[in-house]
Amino acid sequence: MNALVIVVIVVVILAVIGLALSARIVKQYERGVLFRLGRVVGQRQPGLTFIVPVIDVLRRVSLRIVTMPIQSQGIITRDTVSVDVSAVAYYRVVDAEKSVVAIENVAAAISQIAQTTLRKVVGQHTLDETLSETDRINVSIREILDEQTAEWGVVVTLVELKDILLPDSMKRAMARQAEAEREKRAKIIAAEGESLAADALGAASDIMTAHPLALQLRNLQTLVELGVDKNTTVVFPAPLMSTIGELGEFLARETKSAATAATPPAPAANGSPVPAPVPAPVPAPRT
Repeated sequence: MNALVIVVIVVVILAVIGLALSARIVKQYERGVLFRLGRVVGQRQPGLTFIVPVIDVLRRVSLRIVTMPIQSQGIITRDTVSVDVSAVAYYRVVDAEKSVVAIENVAAAISQIAQTTLRKVVGQHTLDETLSETDRINVSIREILDEQTAEWGVVVTLVELKDILLPDSMKRAMARQAEAEREKRAKIIAAEGESLAADALGAASDIMTAHPLALQLRNLQTLVELGVDKNTTVVFPAPLMSTIGELGEFLARETKSAATAATPPAPAANGSPVPAPVPAPVPAPRT
């Protein structure tokens, strides 16, 4: 009886150990690649699965997107400028069997090929293209990596240039270039403004020439604006002073005409009319 109990206990213990050794759990984001005596016999979906101990080996492969930083690479651009470029790549496994059978270490292989591809692609562009056309460079790197890693069951979803380090001398040269470019734009904008202002002034002068009163109204408006600040000195524009002189001459002529019309000529001794005295002209105000 005691021997039977011992046998039962041993069998139960062996069954528990065998169950523990054969039971495997595959997570939702994983796929299991089952090897039996060294040969691939299939894949296992997420959940609980059983294998034959010692004979079977289950390799779990994650299908999640992996973020892989690409180390900074010293690169010489097409216009012989030395720059340090770093990037980041995102990839995921789409075929678990290929990622296990076709290559030994997927992460290390993608890291190495990404570094060489980064140097190759950036070296084909000038510095200005590298700084301004990063989107096109990112697409080129991703397409090359995606083509190389397709045999490994891996898809590269995204590649982005993260940092571009320039030498200090190049930074100073680019700063001077940017400053000169801004000065050029400022001068062009100022010249365009002067041209538009000249056109507007020409049109305004044509209108004032056709309507002299407009110029006088403008002069009076200028005087009103000068008086706002309580100035003790008032400067009269020259056209206004000349107009005042012309107005004085006009009044003198009108006065002379009125006096001549109001005084009849007296008869002379010989019967001829005596010419009327001419009034003295009114002096114009001094300018």
